[in-house]
Amino acid sequence: MTVTFRTMTKADLAAAAALWHEGWHDGHAAICPPALTRQRTEASFRDRLSRDVANARVALRADRVAGFHILKDNELYQFFVAPAERGSGLARLLMQDAETALRMADHDRAWLACTVGNARAARFYEKTGWTRMATERMEFETADGPFALDAWRYEKAL
Repeated sequence: MTVTFRTMTKADLAAAAALWHEGWHDGHAAICPPALTRQRTEASFRDRLSRDVANARVALRADRVAGFHILKDNELYQFFVAPAERGSGLARLLMQDAETALRMADHDRAWLACTVGNARAARFYEKTGWTRMATERMEFETADGPFALDAWRYEKAL
């Protein structure tokens, strides 16, 4: 089936938030503190997406949201693919879309944060040419304010 990419619209918010919620909990619930996990509700993801919809692109398969990415300046801020799409090649195509958008915005280097312990995501980033540069204490957005957590910082020359 064909995959298409386009800028996210408000009509995509519910499906993208559900995908983000499922993907985040699948990849993070076992490695993040319960205080953070409790805050990661589908509504919280929908609120965050609504603020970043202009910076987000979706991957569509059969007119359904199968993945998305959000860029903030030269940061690949969020990157999620539906669990059913794992192994399908969609993640690699979505990464290519994100990197193309970063280059088109005149960035020659990009970075992303990967929660320490998220081995599946780390393997994917490394397979697609990203390099782990450091482990840093970062603040992640929540409805209650910033939440400090260790993350691996990955970078890539574009």
